[in-house]
Amino acid sequence: MQFNSIDFMVFFPVVLALYFIVPRKCRGLWLLIASYYFYMSWNAKYAVLIGGSTIITYVCGLLVELFSKDDIKNGRRKQQISLAICLIVNLGILAIFKYGNFTIESINTLLKVLHITMINRRFDFLLPVGISFYTFQALGYSIDVYRGEIDAEKNLLRYALFVSFFPQLVAGPIERSKNLLGQMRKIEEIKLWNARRVTSGAILMVWGFFMKMVISDRVALVVDNVFDNYRMYGSSELILAALGFTLQIYCDFGSYSIIAIGAAKIMGFELMENFNTPYFARNIRDFWSRWHISLSTWFKDYLYIPLGGNRKGKVRKAINVMIVFLVSGLWHGANWSFVMWGGIHGAYQVIADFLYTPRKARCEKLKIKTDCISWKLLQTFITFVLVVFAWIFFRADTITDAIRFCKRIIVKPTPWLLFNGGLYELGLDRVEMNILIVSIVILILVDLVRYLKKQTLDQFLFDQNIWFEWLVIIVLLMMIFTFGEYGPSYNPQQFIYFQF
Repeated sequence: MQFNSIDFMVFFPVVLALYFIVPRKCRGLWLLIASYYFYMSWNAKYAVLIGGSTIITYVCGLLVELFSKDDIKNGRRKQQISLAICLIVNLGILAIFKYGNFTIESINTLLKVLHITMINRRFDFLLPVGISFYTFQALGYSIDVYRGEIDAEKNLLRYALFVSFFPQLVAGPIERSKNLLGQMRKIEEIKLWNARRVTSGAILMVWGFFMKMVISDRVALVVDNVFDNYRMYGSSELILAALGFTLQIYCDFGSYSIIAIGAAKIMGFELMENFNTPYFARNIRDFWSRWHISLSTWFKDYLYIPLGGNRKGKVRKAINVMIVFLVSGLWHGANWSFVMWGGIHGAYQVIADFLYTPRKARCEKLKIKTDCISWKLLQTFITFVLVVFAWIFFRADTITDAIRFCKRIIVKPTPWLLFNGGLYELGLDRVEMNILIVSIVILILVDLVRYLKKQTLDQFLFDQNIWFEWLVIIVLLMMIFTFGEYGPSYNPQQFIYFQF
C-alpha cells in the first residue's frame, strides 16, 4: 500500500477514526492490527518474516536482561551469545532474501574469469518490502538492551507494534527503541485530540505529498528516460538527468519520511527527523548529518563506534569510515554500483580528513577569508557537485554504465540544447517543465526557511497570520490535485527506497 494511493487515502482515515474511539487499553492492539494489514497488503506471506524477526529480537531482549542478573563473567558471556545468535539469524535472513542472488552472481563472475564451472542455483523470491528497515530497527533494540540503555520490553504486542508501526515500517525513519518504544509504553496517556498537533501532522503530510506527486514523480520521467538511454545523449541531457535524480531521490525519500512523521504526529507519536536540508551542506560530513539521519546515526552508533571510531589514530579511523560507507552502500542494494557509491562517499570523508590541516594552513597563508558568505557558498557548491557525481553511480544499473555516463558528459558536449528547445523533448514538454521549475522554487524556499530559521514548514506557518497559513496550504493542495497524478486509474510511482 503506497502512501500516494487511493487505498491509503481510505486506510488512514479509517485507522484514525477507530484509533480515536477505541478504549485506551486497545489502542496499541488496534495499531498493531492496522500495521500488519498495511504490510500484508504487498505480500501476506512476508508477514512471517517480520513476525519471526520480532519474536527473535523480543526473546533476545528478555534473555539478555535475564542473564544480567547472573554473576558478571558468566552473565556477560551468556548475554554475548544471545545477542550473537540474534544478529546472525536476523542478518542471515536479510542476506538470503536481499543478497542471495547477488552473492551467487558475484561468485559466478569470479569463477568465469578462472574458467571454473559456475553455480546454477538462484533464489526465486521477491525482496520483502522494507526488510532492511525493520531488521535494523529490531537489531538496534537488541543492542540497546545489551548495552543497558533500555529495559527489555515484556509486552510482546507492544514490542511487535514498535517493529511494525505502519507509518515508518517500509522506508523509515529507522527509529530507536528509546524514542518510539518509550512513547508506545505510554500510549494510553496520549491526548488524542490536540488541534495544533493534528494540524501540524496534516501540514507535513500535505508537504510530503507535494514533494512526491508534483516534483519527484514528474522529474522521474526525464531521469528514467535519459539514464535508460544514456548512449543516445550528450553532456547537457546527462547533466540535467544527474541533477534531476539528485532532486528526485531527495523529494522521493524525503517525502516518505515527512508523510510518515506527519501521520505518526496526528496519532500522537514523535518520529525522529530524517532529512534536514542536505543539499545546503558545506562538506560531505555535514551532508551525512543531514541526509537519511536515522540510518547514518544507526551506523555510527552500532558499527563505527564499536569498530573503534576515531579513537585509534587517523589510519584506523580512515579504515573504519570506509568500512561503514561500503556497508552502507551494500545496505542500499545488492549491486556493486551501490557499493561503489558508498566507497566514493567514504573516500570523500577520508581525503577531507587528511587534507584538513594542510588546507587550513594554506588558507591562512593565502589570507583566504573562511568566515564570509562567499566561502560558504563555494563550499556548498563543491559539496553539491561531489554529491551529484556520486548519485550517478547510485542510479546507474552498473559501475560500467556509470563510468560511461560520466565519460559522455566530457566527450559529447551539447551546449546548444540549452537554447534550441531540445531539453523539452526528454520526457517533459514546456508546460510540464515550467510546472517543475515553479515547484522547485517552492521547495528551495521551504528548505531555506528550514536552514535559516531552523523551522519545519508547519512550525513556520504557525508563526504567521492565519490567512497566510491557509493560503499556503490551499496552494499546495491545489498544485497536488491539479499537477499531481491521482484518481482511480492512477498507478502510483513506487517510492525509491522501498527496494532497500
